[in-house]
Amino acid sequence: MSRLLISAAHKSSGKTTITIGLCAALAEKGLAVQPFKKGPDYIDPMWLSRASGRPCHNLDFYTMQADEIIDTVAHNTQNSDITIIEGNKGLYDGLDLDGSNSNAALAELLKTPVILVLDARGMTRGIAPLILGYQAFDPDIHIAGVILNQLGGSRHESKLRSVIEHYTDISVVGAVYRNHHLSIDERHLGLIPSNEDQSADKKIRQIRDIVKSQIDLKLIMDIAKQAQPISAHSQARTSTSKKDLRIGIVKNSAFGFYYPGDLQALEMAGAELINIDTISDQRLPDIDGLFIGGGFPETRMEELAANTSMRNEIKTAIDNGLPTYAECGGLMYLSRSLQWKDKTADMVGVIQANTVMHESPQGRGYIRLQETSEHPWKSHTIDGKEIAGHEFHYSALENIDPSLHFAYRILRGSGIDGQHDGIIYKNLLACYAHLRDTRANHWAIRFVDFVRQCKDS
Repeated sequence: MSRLLISAAHKSSGKTTITIGLCAALAEKGLAVQPFKKGPDYIDPMWLSRASGRPCHNLDFYTMQADEIIDTVAHNTQNSDITIIEGNKGLYDGLDLDGSNSNAALAELLKTPVILVLDARGMTRGIAPLILGYQAFDPDIHIAGVILNQLGGSRHESKLRSVIEHYTDISVVGAVYRNHHLSIDERHLGLIPSNEDQSADKKIRQIRDIVKSQIDLKLIMDIAKQAQPISAHSQARTSTSKKDLRIGIVKNSAFGFYYPGDLQALEMAGAELINIDTISDQRLPDIDGLFIGGGFPETRMEELAANTSMRNEIKTAIDNGLPTYAECGGLMYLSRSLQWKDKTADMVGVIQANTVMHESPQGRGYIRLQETSEHPWKSHTIDGKEIAGHEFHYSALENIDPSLHFAYRILRGSGIDGQHDGIIYKNLLACYAHLRDTRANHWAIRFVDFVRQCKDS
């Protein structure tokens, strides 16, 4: 039951880098480290998975119920030695005034001690009222320690430790000095994904070595033991023993945004997952369905365009009725063309629209959708119920064929045109929305059932 939550006073405090280092350092000691990430994020979990060697699962109040969050943690930590949860934004930040979806609310729900990562650049005595304020704001939150980050040197560390020891009762778990080796290159949506970074493992080792030399790992483990027990409310979902379908999953440096739980749900529903590389593979394997997740196709658009054989294979397959689901980057890849900066590249061309990248977000944050009667996945229908999801895209579609049909109405968010999302073409569903397979929206089994129906017919 060893468990802790890494949070901060505000975003961009360095908590992701610290958490990556902690996961790698504890795993190096032979511990089974189970990471989690709060919120709808693909990139940070990819780094945390790589650092820990275990799939990182997301915990999100917007798409999950409270007991579902507890179940997710309980079921996925049964064979782990320590659980590390990385928060998002600041400890008390969130959508609601009452903080019901904040990091603090997650820590309280999971009965987990908190370690605050504090960006202490330019701070000395002012660190004390900051810490005291965070402790006093919600006495029910157990802030068990702080990690001082971005320190200027040993004198700065000494001053901060003296102030904290004099004015507070909190433990300083670590003091991390400014170091360029602790930085990971960023792009418009955050860190460069680890599946794109050819030096990801080397970077993780550098971060690990710095973290383990400047953070007290024994104290980290002792604090984690202060977590109170939690119990699952329901049994873990069981997988069907029969894998009667083959569903292709496009995975490479351009496409990597997949939730581990969603892939597990596809397998549990009876799908054998077949990895496909749209950059290097020339032909589609023998598959019954296709899932193209999100990513950054614009960074590999020339290589994607150059693989005309694969583009033609995919277009022909979808034209011939291959059940296909595409999210965001997958939608972009299936459009006619992709324009970024001063370059344009041909894409698959099955969606009659052109994708154009912009300097500012065209859709970002939580969304709510409502299915239209044209949604192709008829099984397990949710009868017009609202679906919670998220979108993060700097691209937009232009020259859209006005005759296109849509699977969703936008209740909150941007989608394709501010009113619709989910382009339907034959057995293809392609949207900017990222869906999550949760109790409120078991999209994975609906898609697998749709693939099975298409195969049977």
